[in-house]
Amino acid sequence: MDLISLYPTWYEPTVGSGWVIALIATFHVLASHTSVGAALLFAYLSNKAYREDREDLLEFIKKYGLFLMVFTYVAGSITGPGIWYSTTVASPSGIGSLIHSFVWKWAAEWVFFVIEVVGVYMIVYLVGKVDKKTHMKITVIFGIASLATMLIIVGILSFMMTPGKEIWFEQGGFLNAFYGTNTFIQTFMRIAFMFTMTAVVGGIVVAGIKDPAFKKEMARKLGGLGIISTLTGAALFQWYLTAVPDQALLVMENRLPEYFGPSIIGVIVITITYFIVTMWQPKFVIESFAGFMAIVILVLGLWPEEVARESMRKPWVAGQYVYSNQIIGRDVPGMGIKSQLPIIEKIGILKAHPFTPDALRTVNEGNKIQAGEFITMVYCSNCHSPSKTGIRPLHRYFPEGIDQARMEKYVKGVLTTGNIAYMPKMPMLDSEIEALSAYLVLNKKGGQTAINKAIESEVNARNHTALKTSVHTTRTTANAQQEAK
Repeated sequence: MDLISLYPTWYEPTVGSGWVIALIATFHVLASHTSVGAALLFAYLSNKAYREDREDLLEFIKKYGLFLMVFTYVAGSITGPGIWYSTTVASPSGIGSLIHSFVWKWAAEWVFFVIEVVGVYMIVYLVGKVDKKTHMKITVIFGIASLATMLIIVGILSFMMTPGKEIWFEQGGFLNAFYGTNTFIQTFMRIAFMFTMTAVVGGIVVAGIKDPAFKKEMARKLGGLGIISTLTGAALFQWYLTAVPDQALLVMENRLPEYFGPSIIGVIVITITYFIVTMWQPKFVIESFAGFMAIVILVLGLWPEEVARESMRKPWVAGQYVYSNQIIGRDVPGMGIKSQLPIIEKIGILKAHPFTPDALRTVNEGNKIQAGEFITMVYCSNCHSPSKTGIRPLHRYFPEGIDQARMEKYVKGVLTTGNIAYMPKMPMLDSEIEALSAYLVLNKKGGQTAINKAIESEVNARNHTALKTSVHTTRTTANAQQEAK
């Protein structure tokens, strides 16, 4: 039997799997990026403290480090496994492709992360217990380890958009997958925004400084760092757009929400204004105000960025060969990977999927809606919610009054051919097209309530037919036994 390597579909009906991942990822990126920027800042400040014999700088490092321990290395570390779990169940083929290509690189990243965790504890608790030169070396090692984790992860994230070199598809190879123009530009861009985050979060620590002169000094240092890094990051983002596939630019133009551009500009203006105010009047930097601004700037800034990064990859989820719906959409000879589309085109997704219920492997009048729902979950639910809520609800994409014939024409002419550039190619047999279309029409007209009733009716009809068949078989057997006697 021809089966493809697909897994059961995880569908969260209220918000959808995509939003679950996005919520966890936004907080994790906030924590991880802040820690890397702060680690590099610590390396600079500790060197300055050693050269100038500045106890106040070491005390600032200690307080900021203590904040990182709680914010990044406790709360942030919890969301790390959260991302692994949510992405693994939502996109097992995508995560599998990354592990397939980068398992040893990821192992190296975990080694550097262990150094980070140990390092931040040493920075905080060894102030005054070791000489300044030793403490400086610890902060430098901490900064290098933090930067190394970021470099590794950015390379993997870049691969999710596009492999480093086109030749990877033919030859494979870790270096071909990892290193590319996109990787380097994205690295510089993220470093810039990391310093912005570090400056914003650092304002919370500055707010607790009692010495007015030192508070003014640190407010100006962080404010200057924040302004320069924000403007640099915005410029690098424009450069970054020149290194992404044309497909990503097409998605940006057509599928990103309307608020994306204005929100990014708004956040940049608010951020720079905040830094100017803190540099001009450090007395305004109190803990409640600094904490509020950190939430406003970082969350509102990160959310559209994470939405854009996830959307721009469509229709792929990793390496430009795994579709968003987990189907392998192209051959990768260098990795020994074969496209799954020919098998699906030959026998249909219901027979090719290993977890299709036996009652749905062949479409008939008694299971049409249920089969359509299964196809929707497999092909569509990673990007579109079948319910009224969640990410990109399906019912919004079809006009009122659409009927079965029009829906079948759309599904056959657009979805099965891959004619929508930012959606995966979704091969189907004619019977599967009919089933999916029936489900989508019902989803548009009656919603989940109507679908549930239709499926219940189909199940009852199948059970009734099965019962009649069982009774008929029993009677036939009994009659045969009676005649034999």
